[in-house]
Amino acid sequence: MDNILEQYKKNKIVFWGIELKENRKLVGTINYVTISLKHKKAEIGYILSQEFWGKGIMTEATKEIIKFGFEKMNLVRIGAKCIVENTGSQRVMEKAGMTFEGTIRKGMFTKGKHRDLKSYSILEEEFSSEKIEK
Repeated sequence: MDNILEQYKKNKIVFWGIELKENRKLVGTINYVTISLKHKKAEIGYILSQEFWGKGIMTEATKEIIKFGFEKMNLVRIGAKCIVENTGSQRVMEKAGMTFEGTIRKGMFTKGKHRDLKSYSILEEEFSSEKIEK
């Protein structure tokens, strides 16, 4: 973990692998896509192989990266965004304790068109290990 902290301090992106517990098969990644140590805030991004959607795997990984951000990096705010049609990702963020903040209109260009994004965040004072671990 100390190595991960050092990489973030050097403004390097670190991808965390998401493995299945039973066989350690790599099924996705999660990371801080942006970090401002000066402002003590970050934004997370993640991707999971479609065959593992809806199994709670990404929710567990998101809770862990949030916990790491508040407890090890001393962040005060962690955010995330998803395309409005991505209800699975919305559920992940909500189950991880994040609050919906609003819609960013035409916030991303993907698959040939501009798409609206939903923005979520969690603040340090809203975080507790007990809440996240449930």
